[in-house]
Amino acid sequence: MSHTTLLLIAVAGVAVLLLLILKGKVQPFVALVVVSIGVALVAGVPAADLVKTIEDGMGATLGHIATIIALGAMIGRIIELSGGAHAFAHSLIEKFGSRRTPLALTVAGFVLGIPVFFEVGLIILMPIAYGVARAARKPLLVYALPMGAAMLTVHAFLPPHPGAVAVIEAIGASQGLVLLMGIPVTAVVVLLGYLVSRRLTRREYPMDPVVRAEVYGEPVTDGPSPTPAAAAPGTPDGGGHATAVLTKPVTPRTDVRPPSFGMVLTLIVTPILLILLGTLGQNLLAEGSALRAVLTVLGAPMVALLIDVTLCGYFLGARRGWSRVRIAEVMGSALPPVAMVILVAGAGGVFGKVLVASGIGNAVADVLERTGFPVLLLAFLTSLALRAAQGSATVALITTAGILTPLLHRADLSTGQLSLVALAMGAGALALSHINDAGYWMFTKLTGLDVAAGLRTWTVLTTVMGLSGFALTACMWPLV
Repeated sequence: MSHTTLLLIAVAGVAVLLLLILKGKVQPFVALVVVSIGVALVAGVPAADLVKTIEDGMGATLGHIATIIALGAMIGRIIELSGGAHAFAHSLIEKFGSRRTPLALTVAGFVLGIPVFFEVGLIILMPIAYGVARAARKPLLVYALPMGAAMLTVHAFLPPHPGAVAVIEAIGASQGLVLLMGIPVTAVVVLLGYLVSRRLTRREYPMDPVVRAEVYGEPVTDGPSPTPAAAAPGTPDGGGHATAVLTKPVTPRTDVRPPSFGMVLTLIVTPILLILLGTLGQNLLAEGSALRAVLTVLGAPMVALLIDVTLCGYFLGARRGWSRVRIAEVMGSALPPVAMVILVAGAGGVFGKVLVASGIGNAVADVLERTGFPVLLLAFLTSLALRAAQGSATVALITTAGILTPLLHRADLSTGQLSLVALAMGAGALALSHINDAGYWMFTKLTGLDVAAGLRTWTVLTTVMGLSGFALTACMWPLV
């Protein structure tokens, strides 16, 4: 087929994918698989090779990321149910002082956002924001806006979150380098988001009476009858996680004493340090040395997370009174919420495999090369466009990786450059969280904002942070 025909098939495939997700309300996993099959057949992939192409795409993707996502979810779940997240946040508030409580909650969102998925972290930390706002008699948004944006930023940029992991695997980047460069970039973006949020929250926005009553203890004088916060759309949230029903946040009760600040911080940082040490060992130590071999094994993301799961199970569980059955149950409870996320990532791998096998990938690469745009800008704009169109950051990242992988391979980029490309995609997936994003509805319902106020605050802030993340990534490009 000609390049023009292949490009038209690609455009039609993406259009059908968006229609299925947005208009048809089809689950993204099913939509991706259906579109992948349709594109493969129309583009001329032999029927005899169709099943093998799908299996290869699914297997190559899930063989690497499924374990990482599952182990990351287990770590977050143990920290959540042990009371570690609440203890960590309260400790930060005490250390920062009452005047800097918004900054303390922002730091808590940033740190806890590494092992804890976005919507879970929001549910965990929102009661703390409620309590602080009630005590200080200040608008809830002062505390909740930078905190929520910090968690979403980490979710879009860094592993072990599913979108970032899928992109790293698809384009051949390094998780260690993404963490090494991404953590400081993300920290600066989060700090900038905190400063911008201070300006956005100078004025007070209308607040749903039910949420106002929940936060400040005031009687409901008008508005809807008191019910839990409204259900969010049954589509993946800003990070691609299915959130079918959203209830108002409640402080989880645990039957054990909360862990210390230092313990939680150590357990969050441990896998990051191991992965970074593995990356540094491979780049700095002589090939064949025993130390390099040890660091390579310990720094493999799967091994690093497995070690941390074991440490979390012992220090946050067994050492504090949990039985082995309870620990196993807690770990198991982390898997159902991420099962669909893993499948969506696998389906994204299928879509990418179909693009390559059908020749569409090379056709798209030719067109993108002729635009003259740098690959970093193309990665950002493609991810941004898909994020704005269909809402899910994870789907945007996975689809972008599938579209751009042939171009990236042709460009013969270094591992460091590919890692920056992954961060640029994350910046695009962070921006423009609006009304087609369940994460937008989750945040606005929990904070009592109407649609207009949500667009003026949450959408503006995530867009500014996404643009700044891309700018920082672009500034690092000449240095890699």
